[in-house]
Amino acid sequence: MDLPLLQRLNQERAARRGCILITTIASGAQRLVEEDTDLSADPLAEELSTRFRSGKSGMVVGADGAQVFLNVHVPPPRLVVIGAVHISQALAPIAKIAGFDMTVIDPRTAFASPERFPDVPLHADWPEEIIPQTVPLDRYTALAAVTHDPKIDDYPLMKALAARCFYVGALGSRKTHAARVARLAKAGVSQADIDRIRAPIGLNIGAASPAEIAIAIMAEVIDALRKGETTPAPVHEGVA
Repeated sequence: MDLPLLQRLNQERAARRGCILITTIASGAQRLVEEDTDLSADPLAEELSTRFRSGKSGMVVGADGAQVFLNVHVPPPRLVVIGAVHISQALAPIAKIAGFDMTVIDPRTAFASPERFPDVPLHADWPEEIIPQTVPLDRYTALAAVTHDPKIDDYPLMKALAARCFYVGALGSRKTHAARVARLAKAGVSQADIDRIRAPIGLNIGAASPAEIAIAIMAEVIDALRKGETTPAPVHEGVA
């Protein structure tokens, strides 16, 4: 690999942006495709889109019949949870098993205690004080707002939408979400961005307990990560 290509690759990785290094096996020729690249004219467009979602490297055959190796570099996925509640406690081990780095933010020190989250980075601060300085958001970050308190949830939801987080979810019934939509619209959030919020949060599996809701959230996060950004899940009653 030549030095300029290596430097570009390292820059993208340092900035937590996905990229794919394409090597033609026969000639050794290489090129780098960054996640913001317009793939419409790329002969490997469909395969590259799939690899950006899966994060898996591998050998493929190009349109000209030549073998090429796709070396995929995507950041490890992160889950930022707003709210140190029972659902968050249940999410912590599930996220770890699924390979997600999880962070919890909640200014309520009665909830945000190390005793309740012994193995999770925890910030007992207002989201405005933490995002994005200490906890940056990006396209490989999922954000789940579960405090049920707009004073805590609304700011990180807006920041997550602006950062194009691959998943943005919020706890609440349809009535609760309708009020949230009105607040965000008044704050200047576009309807297209508001429509990206998964609310009620989690896949519709009839979850009732905090542990079940955590499983539903994690399943929806993984679905969004692997399938790419899609329209919101069908509306269901969710958790009030």
